Amino acid sequence: MAKTAGYECSECGWTSVRWVGRCGECQAWGTVAERGAGKLRAVASVAPDARAVPIGEVAMDEAPRTRIGIGELDRVLGGGLVGGEVVLLAGEPGVGKSTLLLAAAAKWASQGRNALYISGEESASQVRLRAERTGGLAPSLYLASETELGTVLGHVEQLHPSLLVVDSVQTIGCAEADGTPGGVSQVREVTAALVWVAKRTGMCVVIIGHVTKDGSIAGPRTMEHLVDAVLSFEGDRHSGFRIVRATKNRFGPADEVGCFEMRDNGIAEVADPSGLFTSHHEEPTPGTALTVTIEGRRPMLTEVQALVAAVGGDAPLRRVTSGLEGSRVAMILAVLQRRAHVAVHHHDVYVSTVGGARVSDPGADLAVAIAVASGAVDRAFSRRVVAIGEVGLAGELRRVPGTERRLTEAARLGFELALVPAGSRDTTRKAGGELGSLRVVEVATVSDAIGVLDLKRLRLAA
Repeated sequence: MAKTAGYECSECGWTSVRWVGRCGECQAWGTVAERGAGKLRAVASVAPDARAVPIGEVAMDEAPRTRIGIGELDRVLGGGLVGGEVVLLAGEPGVGKSTLLLAAAAKWASQGRNALYISGEESASQVRLRAERTGGLAPSLYLASETELGTVLGHVEQLHPSLLVVDSVQTIGCAEADGTPGGVSQVREVTAALVWVAKRTGMCVVIIGHVTKDGSIAGPRTMEHLVDAVLSFEGDRHSGFRIVRATKNRFGPADEVGCFEMRDNGIAEVADPSGLFTSHHEEPTPGTALTVTIEGRRPMLTEVQALVAAVGGDAPLRRVTSGLEGSRVAMILAVLQRRAHVAVHHHDVYVSTVGGARVSDPGADLAVAIAVASGAVDRAFSRRVVAIGEVGLAGELRRVPGTERRLTEAARLGFELALVPAGSRDTTRKAGGELGSLRVVEVATVSDAIGVLDLKRLRLAA
């Protein structure tokens, strides 16, 4: 016997037999509403088509994949799309979701496979103009502007495409579901119907989803559970760099990232993004430091710049960051002041990354500290140096994951010296010959790292 719950959370689909003010799963307030009176019913057992077998006897045949033709997108998906896979791509307005998937559909169709692009936000002529501008025209790419689920499924029945792109799920309505298009019930039913069609026919489906103000995917959380992969399209609208990040993937790694660049003629993949995050001046400049961060599984060279300016009178101090977490930079400044005797308590400090990169990797802490120290004394050091390590409150340096990959990337880019936390010798030994001429120096504290770079002539804190 099962009892149907009478209340449901509009955010995640959690159910309860009584009303509560706060959802028991997603902890959101005011999202639990009545959905109908509960009733008891009996569920009859059904004989299974195949009996269960021991897990050790299950075949490990890998599902065949079909490459889209965009290397960075295929990389995030784990090598391509699996037949019947449903992918949800979410991102902020204007970041380039439609441009990316229109290019993906065109690449798919250029290989002789039918692709159907459903646009619920733009007219067919608008999409056609974008496709011509970005070189996304292909004979096997079909386009329709629809907002009714039944009509969308009718197009699928007529064309039998191997790839369906829906832009976006919030604009598609279902007559059989309650509410208006974009509502919780509508989004859930439309997604469930698309998943059912994909599994029944083997068609790959890519759905575009909206995001809320805080960056989370709009709609019920059950939508993310229904699909096979969830991708996040990230990037600053004022910067050309874009990242596609996998947050869920049933058929591949869930921590992979792909790099793209928005251009006038569309979106282009960036196989080696390291050059995007560094300035192009060859001469050493005070207040700059280079590090190697890890995005997913990919090491990327990143430049940190710092400007330290004295403040006169009683003017309030300013601590401005761009591309870095403000609270983490503030902690590093306190460590420099207290542990390394770098006088920043009477100075404005501005810290930024180059190229619009957003860095949350703790491995960039040492680069931030060195950049600020270099800016404080107005003294430069060689640009062939990378700094890797997490800074602790005691001024010590801690090892970070992926040190071997970071050092290998630094060696590939021709760096001569790498500063790493003490105790990283085992990692260095694993990298072995891949490091080439890169010299690795272990330092125990921030003060030691400053000393190695000959930045000891600093203004001491009072």
